[in-house]
Amino acid sequence: MNWEKGGRAAEIRGLSDAVVLNNGVRMPWFGLGVFQANEGEEVKKAVLTAIKAGYRSIDTAAAYDNEQGVGEAVRLSGVAREELFITTKLANPDQGYDSAMRAFEASCRKLRMDYIDLYLIHWPVAGKYRESWRAMEKLYEEGRIRAIGVSNFQIHHLRHLMEGSAVVPAVNQVELHPRLSQRELRQFCSEHGIRVEAWSPLMKGQLLDDQTLLRLAAKYGKTPSQIILRWDVQSGIVTIPKSVKEARIRENADIFDFELTDEDMTAIDNLNQNYRIGPDPDNFDF
Repeated sequence: MNWEKGGRAAEIRGLSDAVVLNNGVRMPWFGLGVFQANEGEEVKKAVLTAIKAGYRSIDTAAAYDNEQGVGEAVRLSGVAREELFITTKLANPDQGYDSAMRAFEASCRKLRMDYIDLYLIHWPVAGKYRESWRAMEKLYEEGRIRAIGVSNFQIHHLRHLMEGSAVVPAVNQVELHPRLSQRELRQFCSEHGIRVEAWSPLMKGQLLDDQTLLRLAAKYGKTPSQIILRWDVQSGIVTIPKSVKEARIRENADIFDFELTDEDMTAIDNLNQNYRIGPDPDNFDF
């Protein structure tokens, strides 16, 4: 369930807990990202490990070139498809109405799935993302996608998209971590019923020696990574840390047996520097 108090998701008790999106679909708060996981055995092993550990949300993308392995792992897991939440994304070269329709079918074939839980526009490609969205709205209306959303959209992208759209995005997946907390974007999304999801929540390990996080890790008997991920879910942010290592996949999910105090949440909030490690959504060329 989705419990929110004072803008924070105060009681998220396990990997099975889910937020209710703006169309009523339930999406797990916590999942596995598979960016840079190699197609084949590496991604299959990571997804199987995660599902065995209790994860129910898996996030891939056409651009990651590992959809086939994700689909194979899902089938091998023994967990019913309807118990899992699978996200994939429309690649930039495939944006546009007709090409988006074809790309969706290609993703379904690779995953060997007849529907996708969440389908995202991967980046706001100028002049194309509104046509891509129109195709996604049609697929959503046909029941091929349970929820549609975007990734790496700034406020002005969202405004432009929604001006001519029938469906408000359910999710905006963006780079988000304690040094890039995206406060204004999160506020805008909250006002419009769009759920924010964090990619690179651990900032590629660059925060693990931060003194504030080390202090809090010692206080709670957790790792700095676990402190960050707990901050995510208590802030009402869906999060998908990536790893292909069994120990790390299990460690990342071990965040449901403690709760950060309001004071400690604020201390992490104050680490923000508006600092990106990934591409700027207003200035990318891929």
